[in-house]
Amino acid sequence: MSGNKMDIHQMWDAYPALKEELNDVLLLIESYIRVRDSAIANRIKKMVHSGGKLLRPAYSLLCSHIGPNQDPDRSKAVAAALECLHMASLVHDDVIDKADIRHGQITIHEEYGNKVAIYTGDYLLSLAFSILSRYANYLPRIHFRGFQADKILAGELEQLHGRYQESVSIKRYLSQISGKTAQLFAMSCYTGAMASHTEQQIAAHAWRMGRYIGMAFQIIDDVLDYQGTSHVLGKPVMNDIRQGVYTLPLIYALKADAQTLRPLLRKRESITEEDLNIILECIRHHDGVEKATRLADGYTKKALDELKQLPSGSYKETLEQLTKALLERKM
Repeated sequence: MSGNKMDIHQMWDAYPALKEELNDVLLLIESYIRVRDSAIANRIKKMVHSGGKLLRPAYSLLCSHIGPNQDPDRSKAVAAALECLHMASLVHDDVIDKADIRHGQITIHEEYGNKVAIYTGDYLLSLAFSILSRYANYLPRIHFRGFQADKILAGELEQLHGRYQESVSIKRYLSQISGKTAQLFAMSCYTGAMASHTEQQIAAHAWRMGRYIGMAFQIIDDVLDYQGTSHVLGKPVMNDIRQGVYTLPLIYALKADAQTLRPLLRKRESITEEDLNIILECIRHHDGVEKATRLADGYTKKALDELKQLPSGSYKETLEQLTKALLERKM
């Protein structure tokens, strides 16, 4: 299927074989897009081409080398379905967050309005199951911890309900990201492993590995909201606080100095740049970023411990390199 070349993130240049597979995954998704309105169809294809990191399909593809019965087409279909599910969640997130930029591009809801964006997200979700339908005889193998999209949505709802709540705890934050982010990483590793007909016990190690990777990934993603620039991140800096989403670095600072932070956070949508600078300085003073990074490092180590339990193969070296790189990333 590799006749055409898609825009694949430069991080995959170091893994040419995997990059080629990811190219095929995007081509497969594009081949399923059939929307009569050409403008909307082209906009969805533009999103597919947007240069996202494709981490979830990459982990799925790598884990498809775990089992004894490997089928490249089946593995790519599973990876494509996972990416459709991820893209659907991003479109809906942008509507809820009123975000106007994603990966440096104007968002669908900003360009076409909320109604089109919501239907686009729903359409991408339906594509996931359309792609998998070609392998219906394989689907029963992924019933355990398989496509549990309900847990992803539950995590999103928990975060939405918890907006602007100053009393958010570390425990609640971890519960939110477990559903919102870690579940899809776990699904990616698990379904990839099951696509190669691996044993249930081994697939469970892949699931736990993916979950720990997802926890570390989201914590670092939240840390970068306090460290990066809009140009590098492809979205506004400190956007989480503006949206009332209080992540781990801020939660650590709140535990240490609620007296300074709570009056500022109570301004909600009226919060100013000066207020944000004071909050950022308070987070730095109380080592919020450093504490969050250490927790992410702990999850990464747990992920690598699960990786050691998987069968030997060259895929393990790539998984280890990739997982360590995610902890050290700057964007």
